[in-house]
Amino acid sequence: MDINMKVNIAGVELKNPVMTASGTFGSGMEYSELTDLNALGAVVTKGVAAVPWTGNPVPRTAETPSGMLNAIGLQNPGIDTFLERDLPFLRQFDTKIIVNVCGHSVKEYCEVCERLADSDADLLEINISCPNVQQGGIAFGQQPKEAEKITREVKRVARQPVIMKLSPNVTDITEIARACEAGGADALSLINTITGMKIDVGRRTFALANRTGGLSGPAIHPVAVRMVWQTAQAVSLPLIGMGGTASWEDAAELILAGATGVAVGTATFRDPQCGQKIAEGLEQYLRDQGIGDIRDLIGAVR
Repeated sequence: MDINMKVNIAGVELKNPVMTASGTFGSGMEYSELTDLNALGAVVTKGVAAVPWTGNPVPRTAETPSGMLNAIGLQNPGIDTFLERDLPFLRQFDTKIIVNVCGHSVKEYCEVCERLADSDADLLEINISCPNVQQGGIAFGQQPKEAEKITREVKRVARQPVIMKLSPNVTDITEIARACEAGGADALSLINTITGMKIDVGRRTFALANRTGGLSGPAIHPVAVRMVWQTAQAVSLPLIGMGGTASWEDAAELILAGATGVAVGTATFRDPQCGQKIAEGLEQYLRDQGIGDIRDLIGAVR
């Protein structure tokens, strides 16, 4: 039985719906000797800023019983190094390139998008969980008006389709999703990490120097499924689901809830080949179910 694993996100065709999650895969260099990048539908890069960011002080990661906390602070070498080193490296592989863009102001986001306009990037993923320094540090993605504004401004300068990455740290994620759709977003990805905290009881202090961090891993998967399902009912945009995806079953849940693509993050730290295995598992699942096209699963649970 022939199985079609191809999906389309904002006019860009991926060979399968499985991709990496930003911040967990670098730009692929670290993993290229450990897994086959050609087997992935896309590689989503670590956040890229207008200038190099040093990130937060250490310790910046901590394990939890069902995941991990991180407060890396979006450390990255900046757009110049990305264009000179990382993007040419990724273009060697038969996979789509999604560049995650971060910034502290609308101007910074737009500057990076303008620099990427004539590049080999296939799609742009805009991380609106960054603190907006012009609004007292509140994340762009926590206020509908700000989310719509930054989406509109990025769309004005971007040449590639724009994916807005949504934060789960809001009262109603559908409000933010609708705001991004109104701003002209081509697709949405969700969810980013959930804010959490861990205290080292032996040292009687915070486990992270930043005090709080982003919780990822299996603990947040049910939240991700719920938010993907809610968002799929609220907007007409293609969705990329993520959050604790560690198996083909997890990926299938997100697709059935309404996701066109699925990103794998924390699980990659344990098994660098996790994304490849999930893609293979999804194909076998379709074969076992007698389904010839993965698109028939998207949003099938209503």
